[in-house]
Amino acid sequence: MSVEWKRTPERTRRVDVLVVGAGQAGLVTGYFLQHTGLAFVLYEHRPHIGDAWRHRYDALVLFSPRAYSALPGLPLSGDPEGYPTKDDIADYLERYARAFDLPVCTAEGIVCLERQAPHFLARTTTGQRVQASAVIVATGALQQPAVPACARTLAPHVVQLTAATYRCPAQLPPGRVLVVGDGASGRQIAAELVATHAVALATGKPWQVVPQRVLGKDTLWWFDRLGALRAEKDTRYGHWVRAHDAMPGWHLRRSSLRRLGVQLVPRTMGATRYQLQFADGTSDTFEVVIWAIGYREETAWLQTSSSFPLHIWGGNWIWSGIYDFNE
Repeated sequence: MSVEWKRTPERTRRVDVLVVGAGQAGLVTGYFLQHTGLAFVLYEHRPHIGDAWRHRYDALVLFSPRAYSALPGLPLSGDPEGYPTKDDIADYLERYARAFDLPVCTAEGIVCLERQAPHFLARTTTGQRVQASAVIVATGALQQPAVPACARTLAPHVVQLTAATYRCPAQLPPGRVLVVGDGASGRQIAAELVATHAVALATGKPWQVVPQRVLGKDTLWWFDRLGALRAEKDTRYGHWVRAHDAMPGWHLRRSSLRRLGVQLVPRTMGATRYQLQFADGTSDTFEVVIWAIGYREETAWLQTSSSFPLHIWGGNWIWSGIYDFNE
């Protein structure tokens, strides 16, 4: 059961701060806002807090140990050196919201945000109007799974999924599977499916893969000690960290995937009705295609013309009446 804030019968709710999204970024924002004395509310379009995690593929386990996966003020139960599952994180986020009695409206998203100086005015999926002096967009920069235009040319009998809609091997019919995209999700999905299906993985840029643990400590522990986790993105060190973006887990190296039986093919360049075409000029047929090529922005609901996102850390943005860069 998720935390839900009682909705007001008033036509317009007035708050100091509107937080859009109640994932980990939104909840942490609420945690710190509680210490300011400001009136605030979080809106989450999913029915329950943590649903974004619950709906990921069943075998998903975080790369980061519990000690580095907890939010401020509340430890994540279990072995600090162990790795939480997606459901562990989903349940933890619900506990977090309850523990701090955060004002979250679930099953209600923001469909429009406008600047009506000196305030912002938002409209929700239920028709509620919310006026706020500041808005924090904590939805993450990318929300919608990316699917290339060529996917529309494939025949209807070719089953197409994304990393967001794939759940488990039993979900797929018999036959050959192509996983397009060899980031962390694509590699994890390919490694899982090869036990039950003939799997090919369409690769792209080379990734640097580091061991999960070094000298008994998780790689994140070492990154933390070296200051990499706190490096500001525009500093020299921050640029170096981003340039050497690494994927933890030697079991996900291309050589390891080959040993499991995953066929590595070049980047996917297009498709006909029955075949996928690759960068080396070859093509092949598959019964299932899983698109794991990332996510795209979904910001059409943002109609703020007098301010633009202030992006400092991670993948979340801040809009605020304080940051009006056109004045």
